[in-house]
Amino acid sequence: MKTATLRPSAGTSAGDLLFEPAPRAGVLLPLALAGAYDYKLPKGTNASRGLLVSTPLGPRDYLGVVWGAAEGAVGDNRLKEATPLEGFPALPSNLCDFVDWVAQYTLSPPGMILSMVLRSARAFDPPVLRVAYARSGVTPARVTPARERALAVADDGLARSVPGLAQEANVSSGVVRGLIECGALAETTLPEFAAFPQPDAESAAAELNAAQRAAADALIADVRAQKFAVALLDGVTGSGKTEVYFEAVAEALRRGKQVLILLPEIALTVQFLERFAARFGCRPAEWHSDLSAKERTRTYRAVMSGEAQVVVGARSSLFLPYRELGLIVVDEEHEQAYKQEDGIIYHARDMAVVRARSEKCPIVLASATPSLESYVNAVSGRYAHLKLPRRHGAAVLPETRLVDLRHEKVEAGTWLSQPLRDAIAATLAAGEQAMLFLNRRGYAPMTLCQSCGHKMTCRDCSSWLVEHRYRKRLMCHQCGYETGLPTKCPACEAEGTLIACGPGVERVAEEFAAVFPDARVAIASSDTMHGPQETQAAIRAMAKHEIDVLIGTQIVAKGHHFPQLTLVGVIDADLGGSDGDLRARERTFQLLHQVAGRAGRAEKPGLVLMQTRNPGDMVMKALASGDRDSFYEQERQYRERAAAPPFGRLAAVIVSGADSEAVVEAGKMLAKAAPAAKGVKIWGPTPAFYHLLRGMTRERLLVQAERGIDVQAYLREWLSAVKLSNKVRIAVDVDPVSFF
Repeated sequence: MKTATLRPSAGTSAGDLLFEPAPRAGVLLPLALAGAYDYKLPKGTNASRGLLVSTPLGPRDYLGVVWGAAEGAVGDNRLKEATPLEGFPALPSNLCDFVDWVAQYTLSPPGMILSMVLRSARAFDPPVLRVAYARSGVTPARVTPARERALAVADDGLARSVPGLAQEANVSSGVVRGLIECGALAETTLPEFAAFPQPDAESAAAELNAAQRAAADALIADVRAQKFAVALLDGVTGSGKTEVYFEAVAEALRRGKQVLILLPEIALTVQFLERFAARFGCRPAEWHSDLSAKERTRTYRAVMSGEAQVVVGARSSLFLPYRELGLIVVDEEHEQAYKQEDGIIYHARDMAVVRARSEKCPIVLASATPSLESYVNAVSGRYAHLKLPRRHGAAVLPETRLVDLRHEKVEAGTWLSQPLRDAIAATLAAGEQAMLFLNRRGYAPMTLCQSCGHKMTCRDCSSWLVEHRYRKRLMCHQCGYETGLPTKCPACEAEGTLIACGPGVERVAEEFAAVFPDARVAIASSDTMHGPQETQAAIRAMAKHEIDVLIGTQIVAKGHHFPQLTLVGVIDADLGGSDGDLRARERTFQLLHQVAGRAGRAEKPGLVLMQTRNPGDMVMKALASGDRDSFYEQERQYRERAAAPPFGRLAAVIVSGADSEAVVEAGKMLAKAAPAAKGVKIWGPTPAFYHLLRGMTRERLLVQAERGIDVQAYLREWLSAVKLSNKVRIAVDVDPVSFF
């Protein structure tokens, strides 16, 4: 029999959670359970917090973690035994504290947070040695040209596998095996995985200007202090923020500490890894969803042992078991991609700050367009505010002009205004590159019947089907459903009446090719770039000037440096500016500012043309004037008046289920059961933006609270008092960043 036990709060120190060796302990499993379960342990086991154990539960064994003292009073004969793994590996106690904190903050079962930590179960298996072969002192009686090539490679003394040596020497495996049989190659063993290369802190340090040097010195001082500190590295696009925080990385390496660098998207890792290698002499360890299971095992072990000194990864890398973390960097800290919207809902930037506090190490938040939350924390003095106001070297910020589409004549079905066409022609004539930006994948966002007005929508979502003409398919960008292009309207059955409405990047590329048939053009979106390798190929082609014009979505908006790119054209600058949520203006400004920042990053000046039908909008005016801080001040005042983040708290409660009536009824029940509390308002229930998503009906309620309110405590009291139908599911999003 097992007894469920809840663990101490996240505020408890690691020292309080250690206890004397005992034959029983509370073990946390990576499952959606209320807390740890009591188990007995082999006699003499030092059951310290974090110890990894093989744990029986029902018919299966799970990888579990000793979480604290057993709290039940049952006898040993009624407890099952959890067995420590070979070698007694353990998670760092700071990481266990972090798991507890995230669980408390997000209102998630702690076991589900633990499941994000134990992402590579094989990493805890005993290491497997590889058989390899190295040069012996024996000379074969017969030496053929093929054998001679193989021996020449092996003469460096390194051990290699049979296939590895054969490939390197350009011989068959049979040649290598012949050398083994005659004793010219001797068998040896190697670790299962090759060791990660060690970055060199002193290799190829960049020349910094005065502003960069001051910012770098401040970050270096934080690393040397070895205590928690938060700095916002706030620099214009092209100001050299990466070079600045690389100096802090170098200092952490000198002190034998590990470094985590978070990037919002895998696509951004491509150029970044090359920049890192140029600075430190080797690539860092990577952690993201595109790694194979074997690569994940290798990286996980290296992180846990401390061998992987620098990890560059997506948000999940925040939950790796670092042995001695000395610095965290969150690059492009404003990016919405840091928010995990499915499963455990959390914001990696905010949790990174918590992880840094738990590890007692500094954290750097870097951006040209900080989130308003980070900006307010910096200007109020809560965070250090390190500014880089100018571009590095001879580069200057591009000129930004608005193209007023209310006055420019654009033919129906076309999307490139005459001023933009003229600028593209001039750019190509000068032998330079251009980028056209539209944050819409595919050919057209909607397909409409001219006869009856029917709109092609997803069968499982309340969203339009997007036409992808190159593939001759209609696709839902929410759930992935796709179907062929119909020849007639499914509603009225009229033939030839379905038309594409609005532009996507494919449609813009089609128009561009008709106007500039000789230009070399490429489309960059998640539809055309599948994974880091294809992204890297496109980026290198652009950098080598094998592409004249790149037409892309937000995948091209940030992180890329193309010296010959001097023109950026934004096809629809108004897109996304009226999404109906409090961050719509902020997101639009950040995205377009980042896109504009791709132009003129080297010696040649840049030009940005933004096509808009609302040039008087505060976002458009701020982009045209380059007065970012005035926009932030207006946005800050708007948020403060609305008591919205960062001046208030928000939490969303999402009710979903296949039975629409049950979902609507559950929403009403929750609204009626909401406790009355001073400083708390409940909005809704109301249909979510996508009322139907992946076949599930969705209703939303929004909690708005004053800044000092404990929203989590309020939510626990509220939700625990309501008994809902098994037909519905509840998800809680503390600090939502979108309202879809």
